[in-house]
Amino acid sequence: MVHNMGLYGEYFHAIRQRKKLYEVRLYDEKRRAISVGDTIEFLEVPEGSQLLRVKVLGLRRYDTFREMYEDIPFALFDCEDWTMEEMVQGTYDIYSPEQERQWGALAIRIEPVAEN
Repeated sequence: MVHNMGLYGEYFHAIRQRKKLYEVRLYDEKRRAISVGDTIEFLEVPEGSQLLRVKVLGLRRYDTFREMYEDIPFALFDCEDWTMEEMVQGTYDIYSPEQERQWGALAIRIEPVAEN
């Protein structure tokens, strides 16, 4: 199955360069449909000019983003120099604490698919 998602440029390029190995999302209805082995097509936003295909290698579900960041090393998000507070606040810049309480968090282990 193929899933389509937008992704901000800095994160888009970190995944392309294989520096960012996990993508962070809410565990909402759209993400509950993702399975290991699926493909995600990330559209770079806001530009919308580049597409990046990745394979889903693993899924980890958490109640909170903080729990996720306590479990997975920051370097795997390409954030090795960040503090816990920067990680959580950076996520809250995208998702609200209310959304986190409603849906929980999902760490998606990904790998770029070779481009032909």
